Amino acid sequence: MTKNILAAALVAALSGNAGAVVRGIVAVRADSAPQVKELIDNLQKAFAEFKSEHTKQLDAVKAGLPTGDIDAKVSKISADMDSLQKAVDDANVKIAAAQMGAGGKQLKDAEYSDAFRAHFKKGDIQAALNKGADDQGGYLTPIEWDRTITDKLVLVSPMRQLATVTPVSGTGLTKLYNMGGTASGWVGETAARPQTATGTFASLGFGWGEIYANPAATQQILDDSAIDLESWLAGEVETEFSKQEGAAFFSGDGSNKPFGILTYVTGGANAAKHPFGAIKAVNSGAAAALTSDGVLDLIYDLPSAFTLNARFSMNRKTQGVARKLKDGQGNYLWQPSYVAGQPATLAGFPVTEVPDMPDVAANALPILFGDFKRTYTVFDRVGIRVLRDPFTAKPYVLFYTTKRVGGGVHNPEPMRALKVAVNP
Repeated sequence: MTKNILAAALVAALSGNAGAVVRGIVAVRADSAPQVKELIDNLQKAFAEFKSEHTKQLDAVKAGLPTGDIDAKVSKISADMDSLQKAVDDANVKIAAAQMGAGGKQLKDAEYSDAFRAHFKKGDIQAALNKGADDQGGYLTPIEWDRTITDKLVLVSPMRQLATVTPVSGTGLTKLYNMGGTASGWVGETAARPQTATGTFASLGFGWGEIYANPAATQQILDDSAIDLESWLAGEVETEFSKQEGAAFFSGDGSNKPFGILTYVTGGANAAKHPFGAIKAVNSGAAAALTSDGVLDLIYDLPSAFTLNARFSMNRKTQGVARKLKDGQGNYLWQPSYVAGQPATLAGFPVTEVPDMPDVAANALPILFGDFKRTYTVFDRVGIRVLRDPFTAKPYVLFYTTKRVGGGVHNPEPMRALKVAVNP
């Protein structure tokens, strides 16, 4: 039921029916509330069962008894908890997506949008607008469509949710850093005042690349006015862009793509790149496993000035391992989310699932902890460009869609990484 209402709300939003949008969103909220509550209730029950079975598992191990059946049950409950937590998160993402475009606001670029639709279907361009590039066969997308793509990417891309995202208008960006070194001293009223040392500066560049998608549609489909063409293309672009960006923002090497945050960790390819040094790594305390002490060491190694907005990032497999960690009093460090829209926590700090983070393994970096907004910046070159190509793959029309994106660590100090290794 919820999916149908959400779909209706989204279709109404994309077709410009503002009244239907508002009614659809109200219906989504009304219908979703009981469902989300039921999901949360089930999640609470599953976590209680998980703790009970995990305790039996540990007792059996200590007693030297077989644990095969218990191990399987614990794994199944853990997988069910993953599914329930994801269902709660997905419900809130869908509600947020349905709210896009609500409010009945007029398009800021209505005339330009009409021209873009004409170009999308037939390749026609209204030259009077002077915003197309007819001789190149390309077209700059309208503002509202561009913004819709960006909004959707924020919903599905973990790093865009976590980091600072800044639009830039130039071909690149270099940041200047004050390295300090300015000196001063105390003097008497008539004493000489010799020249003091002057501070120095250092610059830092960021990795840039062009991300693209190249969906195709037949001309007959494009001629069918019943299809929301912009919505279709937006979905294609969102899927491709989010997949490519996700990998680059975390592990990109800077070659035609952003520098990934993991490459700035001590021992990484960009450990010496930043003027302030590398992102510090904290050992887990075991050669090939996570430990409770390692997680707590990671938290307390981060200066308190950066903990207010700090959070963990890890993939789903690592969450499954972290879920079994306990403190000295036998309390689980991991707690599921019982509030719609709020993430699960580890040792009291929010956890964001990031598929592109490594698994737990010897010498791996499966967990990041810190303030992502004060650490990493995503740079968006303003504007998306669409090249309409009806010739290369007849009878299909290709829509070569590009956007220039950059990224890198602008300050390594508010971030720490957990390295799976024994303490020195």
